[in-house]
Amino acid sequence: QLQLVESGGGSVEAGGSLRLSCVVSGHSYSDYCLGWFRQAPGNEREGVAAIDGNGRTTYADSVKGRFTISQDNARKSLYLEMNNLKPEDAALFYCAADLAPLGGRCTVKPGRLRPEHEWNYWGQGTQVTVSS
Repeated sequence: QLQLVESGGGSVEAGGSLRLSCVVSGHSYSDYCLGWFRQAPGNEREGVAAIDGNGRTTYADSVKGRFTISQDNARKSLYLEMNNLKPEDAALFYCAADLAPLGGRCTVKPGRLRPEHEWNYWGQGTQVTVSS
């Protein structure tokens, strides 16, 4: 079982920056990927970025070049550095974990974010507001 707790959300002006954090606690016998999703009012939850145990990353096209996902060596903290924020980035941001089959590896493939239903554990979310 993994528990995920996000922090770092807030309100910024367009062009500003925020750094989201996610603390990963508990234990998993399986390898896992970590990722960030977001959901704006009236929209479905969408993938933003993901990272695997080897540090491979992938991003949604809408955030490439502006957002950076990273993790600490122990994989107990996940981060999302968000620069040049736009009003359309405003959303509730979630941290998530995607478990690999027991004995397998979770691998991030460039250009592909696994859909929401494939992720196993979720945090409660942290709100990001961007004013124009």
